[in-house]
Amino acid sequence: MRTIRQQIIELLQQRPMVVREISQETGIMEKEVFDHLEHIRFSVKAAGKRLNIEPAVCLDCNYSFKDRKRIKHPGRCPKCKGTHIRKPEYSIANISL
Repeated sequence: MRTIRQQIIELLQQRPMVVREISQETGIMEKEVFDHLEHIRFSVKAAGKRLNIEPAVCLDCNYSFKDRKRIKHPGRCPKCKGTHIRKPEYSIANISL
């Protein structure tokens, strides 16, 4: 039997996913997914992989949250103050040398 984190890692190696999709696939709450992603970010590094984050984007003004370091998605855009934001996508890939 695999742990939740092992399940998430396996899912993210197959294709990019948003938190809602991860939550539905694993049967855990979205809030819990963020905690697991924080740990996965460090644990996959030891295996020569990394957690990639396709940044969130404001759908009103196209502002990209590319410099954001937090795993959790933003609530509002700092540029236009809009809340219509495309959620970030997460994936796991090999670290290229």
